[in-house]
Amino acid sequence: MSTRKIAIFDTTLRDGEQSPGCSMKLHDKLLVAGNLEALKVDVIEAGFAIASPGDFESVQAIAAQVKGCTVASLARCLKGDIDQAWAAVCKAERPRIHTFLATSPVHMQYKLRMSPEQVLQQAVSMVSYARTLCPDVQFSLEDYTRTEEAFSWRVIEAVIKAGATVVNLPDTVGYAIPEEFGARIRGVMEHVPNVDQATIAVHCHNDLGLAVANTLAALRAGAGQAECTINGIGERAGNAALEEIVMALRTRHDYFSDLTCGVDTTKIMSTSRCVCSVTGSRVQNNKAIVGQNAFAHESGIHQHGMLANRETYEIMTPESIGLTQSQMVLGKHSGKHALKDRLAQLGISLSEDRLQELFTRFKDLADAKKVVTDADIEALARGLEMRPDAQQKLVFDRFLAATGNTNANVSTVRLRVDGQTVEEVAMGSGPIEASFNAINKMLNLHVTIENFSVSAVTANVDAQGECDLRVRHNQRVYLGRGVAQDIIEAAIRAYVHALNGLLEDEQRMTVNAATLAAANVGGGLV
Repeated sequence: MSTRKIAIFDTTLRDGEQSPGCSMKLHDKLLVAGNLEALKVDVIEAGFAIASPGDFESVQAIAAQVKGCTVASLARCLKGDIDQAWAAVCKAERPRIHTFLATSPVHMQYKLRMSPEQVLQQAVSMVSYARTLCPDVQFSLEDYTRTEEAFSWRVIEAVIKAGATVVNLPDTVGYAIPEEFGARIRGVMEHVPNVDQATIAVHCHNDLGLAVANTLAALRAGAGQAECTINGIGERAGNAALEEIVMALRTRHDYFSDLTCGVDTTKIMSTSRCVCSVTGSRVQNNKAIVGQNAFAHESGIHQHGMLANRETYEIMTPESIGLTQSQMVLGKHSGKHALKDRLAQLGISLSEDRLQELFTRFKDLADAKKVVTDADIEALARGLEMRPDAQQKLVFDRFLAATGNTNANVSTVRLRVDGQTVEEVAMGSGPIEASFNAINKMLNLHVTIENFSVSAVTANVDAQGECDLRVRHNQRVYLGRGVAQDIIEAAIRAYVHALNGLLEDEQRMTVNAATLAAANVGGGLV
């Protein structure tokens, strides 16, 4: 039996980033893109180039960095969008323009205010135009699962004839049922005469919890590309999870015997951790494949079976997704080489500067704890700024808090601001609020704090505290993460992390405004 290679199209950096609170900075996106490249996905959808100057910059940088896989940018079916997408990906080793237009009656009538014939004409026109720029053009029928089948066949045939190399059939609102979705894909394969001239792709949302099941049903029915995200992140209830699709194909090869993909599954865990780290969006403990409990066995019956034979309760091995059993205990006598080796096992890659900073913090922690666990190391790495101190506007130095249930809560915080030491004192309803008030005072800032949480990294009484928070300023949201044995320090580090992102954005907007003003001197806009 011949096998079909399924293309894995990862949209973590575009659709995944649209998940509330999962926005990423350029350096975050480059880190994720590097992990996706190592994972050997076929396509990285790097962003929506026309959405903002930051999106354009990110897509362009990823296109220049990534080798060995296609880099795509999303674009509406508009000439300006397509031009911007092409400008962003044109330097890629394998560029792709991905354009889309809604085809369901409800979208055409209420959102587009276009007739079916107008939609068909617009789709054909813009696919034809995109092909004059790029040899690889993907077209998506937005809200395909609520599109009339006969009309969808007409659109698919027409855009393939116009030059589309990939036609994507998304379950945009997570409406489909697996048997139904598979039948629709079979209908496309049977009723579109030129379907063999393009790859049929599917992009499933998880509103009913069926995104992966719908994707697998479509692949069996003839689709050749699966669109997905790491950890299933994305709008609303998220997207089909890449790790679940890939491991289903591998683990149930008896059922999907004619399907294969080129993903290096041993890089799944490191990529999942990377996405968690840069987005601050953790996976639930019982999440399939990458959850903390995915390979944990507490029941006595299960443990007995595991001791006898792992296959009694494990259908895949931890090693198959990149989890390895720790062989060395790390403590205060461990060297930087041992730490670097453990980081590599955990799928964490750091620059030499970042490694040295982590090693310093590791030594401090090891002095306070007998054993430093993998969870401790991961938390320390998550708590690092991705840029060296020299490139950060704010760097935490120290704090001193006076607190109690009968006293006023006062905190003194010292930061380095643009290399200069600044210290302020403030009061608050608690030591953390007092610390934040001190920072706001020294920076003259007014922000709203959202989704503040502090958790223990491990279950021990000497555990580190890990703080995650989001701050809102002028309708923008910034993620902050901090780790320390003292939860007040962890909160301060998280707040400083978020404010660095805020100040970085403000500086960029100031530079852009100055550049625009200089361009307009004596002439006006071109």
